[in-house]
Amino acid sequence: MIYPIIAYGDSVLRKRAQNIDKGTTDVKKLSEDLFETMYNASGIGLAAPQVGKSIRIFVVDGTALNEDEPEEDKDPSLMGFKKVFINPQILEEDGDEWGFEEGCLSIPQIRGEVFRPEFVKIQYFDTDWNEHIEEYDGMAARIIQHEYDHLEGKLFTDYLPPLKRQLMKKKLADITRGNVKADYKMKFPK
Repeated sequence: MIYPIIAYGDSVLRKRAQNIDKGTTDVKKLSEDLFETMYNASGIGLAAPQVGKSIRIFVVDGTALNEDEPEEDKDPSLMGFKKVFINPQILEEDGDEWGFEEGCLSIPQIRGEVFRPEFVKIQYFDTDWNEHIEEYDGMAARIIQHEYDHLEGKLFTDYLPPLKRQLMKKKLADITRGNVKADYKMKFPK
């Protein structure tokens, strides 16, 4: 099932999502729906709040970022990087912060340079409720940090300098009002 993507301005994007109790949600079906919705919107990550569900699950698939790259330019952190994270908790962020221009399916047509630490250690459950503690670096770490922020009620725009945020205020207001074009179905605040 493809969900509409919740647009900037909806309060669900600013709430801290709740943990999922085992047995209360069909996490396999939900993760399939999240992947389907993400692929339909040409995304590389999607968190449940972005489809209106304030629960702690997100999906990632960074493999597409390597597709058109020559072998020597492929990012090793993205090899086979397709995963579901349930009730994740970032245990550690480390390393030098590095900048990269990020975007978000909930904030179409807006991008901005965000600085994030290069390493992340995360604890989470998979769809079979097996617990994992794993470390990621590079682009994989960035994708995880971005999606994890959605579960904490944070958006990439929160990391931008005040002047940059001020300059995009009108564009953000337009998104909230539904005055934006996206190649996927969106749901705008009422």
